[in-house]
Amino acid sequence: MGTVGFIGGKFLPLHQGHVYAITQAACRCDELYVVLSHSPERDQKLCQEAGIKGMPYEVRLRWLSRLVKDMENVHVIEVEDRAESDETYDWEAGAADIKRKITKKIDFVFSSEAVYEPIFRRLYPEAEHIILDADRSHVSISGTQIRTEGIFRHWEHIPACVRPDFVKKVVIVGTESCGKSTLTRYLAKLYNTVCVEEYGRTMCEEIGGCETIMTKEFFPHIAYAHKVKEYEAQRQANKLLFIDTEAVVTQFYSQLYAGHSFTVLDQIAREQEYDLWLFLAPDVTWVEDGLRVHGEEQVRKANHEKLKQMVEERGIPYVMISGTYQERLNKAIEQVDRMLHTASQQA
Repeated sequence: MGTVGFIGGKFLPLHQGHVYAITQAACRCDELYVVLSHSPERDQKLCQEAGIKGMPYEVRLRWLSRLVKDMENVHVIEVEDRAESDETYDWEAGAADIKRKITKKIDFVFSSEAVYEPIFRRLYPEAEHIILDADRSHVSISGTQIRTEGIFRHWEHIPACVRPDFVKKVVIVGTESCGKSTLTRYLAKLYNTVCVEEYGRTMCEEIGGCETIMTKEFFPHIAYAHKVKEYEAQRQANKLLFIDTEAVVTQFYSQLYAGHSFTVLDQIAREQEYDLWLFLAPDVTWVEDGLRVHGEEQVRKANHEKLKQMVEERGIPYVMISGTYQERLNKAIEQVDRMLHTASQQA
């Protein structure tokens, strides 16, 4: 029988210091258990004190599972401890739960804290306590530091499997020929990240047009496919993800082109979450591209007001962006920078 060890933590959030310790520990025993210790009350309190969104244990368990999925000798388990704070954590009860979950003789206990030595000597008398990077010389970071100073300030210490859950999503909406596609691409370039193009436009290009050609059954497909594109792009994004159009706009076009509203599009609109809505006014020159058909000034204004009403009826806060293309870009940058500054202070 090979040697067994474990390393535990709250992983609130998982960071590169944890990754270093887990990989070092995995090389020192035949089987390594990564133990996620979680308490709903304590963990939520820690997040609230730092002014950041909560990180449910299921999310943290997913991070760890993704991290170690190709590490054949590493297993992830979770243990709920119900402590109200770190100070009230019951080490003896925790050790009993860990032993019940592992079910094998524990040969090594890994940590990054020398202060745990007497505790582990008492609770795991047959195991050797191995301290990894106690002075943080290899990875100078801690979960407390990240929660206190902000995720974005320490983005380089956030593993790839964790980053998607903290990406800020900016959606750009508006009617035909108001510069959504251009602004979306430009912002992605400026912030060194990726974007999601309007899938409805992709569909129109594939079938050769929109009006009269695009019948009602296309619109749920557009919304579904667009959400899949968002999910895929979010995994590649660098802090920010810029998105051209969403489900409310898809519903608007369904009414405009097919005269039909879909309950499923309203459901998608209720479930989707964006951190910033940029609503573009139709005050730039109409550009004919072979797909657009509503270029008359009065029609553009009417469509704009209709979409604006649909957004407001859903209680969605947005920022109206108008002016020249340069003014639109600068106004959008101002809004994104403001959101990032807030995020750096809070999460």
